[in-house]
Amino acid sequence: MKLIHLSDLHIGKRVNEVSMIDDQEYILLQILQIIDEEHPAAVLISGDVYDKTVPSAEAVTLFDDFLCRLAKRKLQVLIISGNHDSPERLAFGKRLMESSGIHISSVYNGKMDSVTLSDEQGTVTFWLLPFIKPLHVKRFYPDESIESYTDACRVAIEQMDIDFSGRNVLLTHQFVTGSTTCESEEISVGGSDNVDAAVFERFDYVALGHIHGPQNIGSNRIRYCGTPLKYSFSEEKHLKSVTVVELGAKGELQLQLRPLRPKHDLRSIRGSFAELSSKSFYENEVCDDYLHIILTDEEDVMEAVGRLRAIYPNMMKLTYDNTRTRSTQIVSDAEDVQRKSPLELFEELYSSQNNQPMSEEQRRFTQELIERIREENS
Repeated sequence: MKLIHLSDLHIGKRVNEVSMIDDQEYILLQILQIIDEEHPAAVLISGDVYDKTVPSAEAVTLFDDFLCRLAKRKLQVLIISGNHDSPERLAFGKRLMESSGIHISSVYNGKMDSVTLSDEQGTVTFWLLPFIKPLHVKRFYPDESIESYTDACRVAIEQMDIDFSGRNVLLTHQFVTGSTTCESEEISVGGSDNVDAAVFERFDYVALGHIHGPQNIGSNRIRYCGTPLKYSFSEEKHLKSVTVVELGAKGELQLQLRPLRPKHDLRSIRGSFAELSSKSFYENEVCDDYLHIILTDEEDVMEAVGRLRAIYPNMMKLTYDNTRTRSTQIVSDAEDVQRKSPLELFEELYSSQNNQPMSEEQRRFTQELIERIREENS
């Protein structure tokens, strides 16, 4: 059985205040071409369909058009909500759409939706587990010990009647321990939202969403397909692709990557203002790419943004790399704060105020309080 694994479309996203909607329409049409060439039985979309819980009208229109085009191809489409999605909004009309082969995960209610498809090897059951937090699962299983995201996923899976002697595919949207991250993802770097990959070991394939860089976790059975487009300059080295999954008999799995080519690439160039504005340099550049321009001049260049944008119309970001900026610690300090989890920041505050570290019981209580506050505000 052939499958197309997608995730993290982030439809409606703006990068450095530039709308990506035209680029997203371009790449979705390219994905449709790949689907026409591969003839999959199903397309899997593992969360973060939209970039915001309340998506813009143009984002909803674009995704609606994509779904209609998929439905006309008479294949099955399986979709779960991610941390950027509103599960209630995404699931609107799900029962009506199922007759067209569009299957959207329900708001988590203690159970997982499942879809069963067949091929010459028998049946494959697809389990749809949307983005969940420990409090989501604890609400339905109060007697279970659920202290972490790993516990939440473990309990959610254990409560399902899954026959692991057959072939099973899981769609989920979580941060699995060991994944390589980048700036454009919303994760708790302190590790509080990590999920141990061992929770997913019995599945024949795990179609992950959440991490933007394509990568396998351990074996090729647990995989992030990554975003179809670059959504920050921390992703400029990523090779974006569509993951084509082929399930054979039980235990047989092959992956193929189909590269995606964006309408505008996202990349950085560096040099002095004189170098970057010289015709001998820019005539060899693809000037309509989305650019982060790094100037190496020791002094700020007057009206640099306007003058450079006349040459590079899609310049997104301008920074300086010189003696002054390298010696400035303010930015690095701010970035250090951003990298720390709320629990780590609170631990530092507690230690500075009390001249001693928090106890394990205090850490556990604080983490539970943080999760409760997140849940109330989500």
